[in-house]
Amino acid sequence: MDGIRPYVERAPLAALALGVSSGFPYSMIAATLTTRLAQSGIDKKTVTAFSLAFLVYNLKFLWAWMVDGIRLPLLSRLGQRVSWMLLAGVLVIAAVANLALVDPVASIGATATAAILVGAAGATFDIVIDAYRIEILEPRQLGIGTGMNQYGWRIGSAGAGALALVIAARVGWEAAYLACATLALPAILVALWLGEPARYRPPTERRGVAQAVGAIWRPFVEFFARPGAVVILLFILIHKIGDTLGQLVLRLLLDDLRFSNDEIALWDVGVGFWAYLVGVFVGGVMYARMGLKRSVLASLVLMAVSNASFALLAAAGHSNAGLAGAILFENIASGIGGVTIVAYLSALCDLRFTAAQYALISASTSVVGRVLTGTTAGAMVEAMGFVNYYLMTTAVALPGVALFWWMGRSGLVDRSVGSAGIEGPGDARDGAPA
Repeated sequence: MDGIRPYVERAPLAALALGVSSGFPYSMIAATLTTRLAQSGIDKKTVTAFSLAFLVYNLKFLWAWMVDGIRLPLLSRLGQRVSWMLLAGVLVIAAVANLALVDPVASIGATATAAILVGAAGATFDIVIDAYRIEILEPRQLGIGTGMNQYGWRIGSAGAGALALVIAARVGWEAAYLACATLALPAILVALWLGEPARYRPPTERRGVAQAVGAIWRPFVEFFARPGAVVILLFILIHKIGDTLGQLVLRLLLDDLRFSNDEIALWDVGVGFWAYLVGVFVGGVMYARMGLKRSVLASLVLMAVSNASFALLAAAGHSNAGLAGAILFENIASGIGGVTIVAYLSALCDLRFTAAQYALISASTSVVGRVLTGTTAGAMVEAMGFVNYYLMTTAVALPGVALFWWMGRSGLVDRSVGSAGIEGPGDARDGAPA
């Protein structure tokens, strides 16, 4: 019971529900939209260019300060975090409904605009959800709470993807997207249930241009004033390049290998879903037993090597066994990294600037990969073939592994942790839940 009790505390359970709502908008413009465009006959270069819609997520640090500092009329009496959660949730529902009603064949431009709007609304939702999650979790709960959040993210992402595929095959893509829009509700209900986080530090009243400008730059000044901040940011920028390059063309690979919608739903969504949950559980155990530094390093190695499994699948051709094996390996590795790496990135935050700093951190994790994927991935796949492409994604992940190893050996990992990882019961660097 002592081992189970931390998982059923209010904050980790809330993190689970928050993850559901955080994951589904991503799915709407990721694999789900890729499949929709591919089935509509859109060429590979155009399909991969849609990954640029994700760049809105990478720019969210530009307006994250608003979530910390701007009080919303009427809603503000519910609290700063709760009011923004309600607003962002409504915006996501509206944006997904808009994407449901556009026709890619009739207007690829309108589809691109709708995808960008989903990205903007989803990014804003993420800013609020991430800040809320970090602030409701005590340092002793950071590993478990991050794991629960990743469970929720996968439920929201994979659940929305599977639901969309099944409904689209029977009723159409419009109904599929509208059904998925309801997944914004869990985060809204959690915010109304828990109210403002106990660790949330309300911003000081900001009046005038000087105060507003200060609200924008102060979070970044605090982060970059830390010893080794540039090295930490470099790690954040490069550690996920291989994974991003690989995942955003996965559905193109499956379409090229002639896997049906039902096969994709079974293996990529179904088996991948359960494999990711296993990986999250393993990641939680590794984080608790090995501590932050060793568990993060191990997960980085696994995530780098997992991309090679898709090179083997591409070489094997249409093989359900091959697809199952690649999906199992990749999702278990991603689940482990989803706990250990995200726990480290969350612990970097200063509680005075949670929304702005985590927005900068999370936005930076995939920006390089997104730019490369959106601008060159389709052409690279056509020029290199899927086998060589996935071997290349494995190679480009290795510098991130080497850099974190050096950061751990030099003590920079321990020194980089902010108040979110140490203020309150426990210490996030220890990994143990108590």
